[in-house]
Amino acid sequence: MHSGRFTAILDACVLYPAPLRDYLLNLASLSLYKPKWTETILKEWIRNLLANREDLDEERLKRTKSFMNDAFPDANVLGFEGLVAACSLPDSGDNHVLAAAIRCNADVIITNNIKDFPNKLLKPFNIEAQTADYFIENLIDLDPMKCIEAFQNQVENLRNPPRSEEEVLETLMKQGLEKSCESIKKLLFD
Repeated sequence: MHSGRFTAILDACVLYPAPLRDYLLNLASLSLYKPKWTETILKEWIRNLLANREDLDEERLKRTKSFMNDAFPDANVLGFEGLVAACSLPDSGDNHVLAAAIRCNADVIITNNIKDFPNKLLKPFNIEAQTADYFIENLIDLDPMKCIEAFQNQVENLRNPPRSEEEVLETLMKQGLEKSCESIKKLLFD
């Protein structure tokens, strides 16, 4: 299967950190996969970010959400609500994510909370949960040059303040992208 045909639900926990969110969206902008989310997921990462970061402006985060929806007009999954009751995950608060994944025929749920999405419960729906690191590492294996292009696009878009490739890699590593950042380093600097 060509990587551009993968459909992935982005859980709130991978949208919460801006650098990780930006890299995932840069990868999607190059048609490496189709990103999906729901209004519930978007509100969740914004609510959690505002609760933890008093220095952030709610209107600015809502603009980010709007930019995301404008950049990926088919990303917002609708009509999944009727499936929520049929989903049974360890944390019932995540049932909406699985319901949305079922509704949009997602191949994967990208989440760093793997324990909340046991693959034995997802398998009947032909859906797999993957960490962001594992998902990105697979994309690098499929199309390393596009993954580098997405990374370099992210670096080039950082202007206030500008950041070097090494600084962005360090930031992404701190957010759990250890294996994929090692692969990016090898591609960039070896």
